[in-house]
Amino acid sequence: MSSAKEVQAHGGRVVALGKFREAMLGAPRREVLFLVEWQSKAAFESYCNDPQLADLHPHRVKGTAEYLWHLFDKLDDLRPIFKP
Repeated sequence: MSSAKEVQAHGGRVVALGKFREAMLGAPRREVLFLVEWQSKAAFESYCNDPQLADLHPHRVKGTAEYLWHLFDKLDDLRPIFKP
């Protein structure tokens, strides 16, 4: 089972996937970046809560001491708060 295929099946799109090269400006070091754009928070939650993927998630969580899940709005959603 491919994680990228499962992400897509739940309304996500892999935007970036890469191995660490170097830290800039003191940013915390991450060995791997997996950046996904989700259609909605509900799509993300359906991925996280899919019982068929229950054996997939622990591998990611146990594979690091500082696994992160962050949700961000799209740039277009933020434009109203920017000054012209």
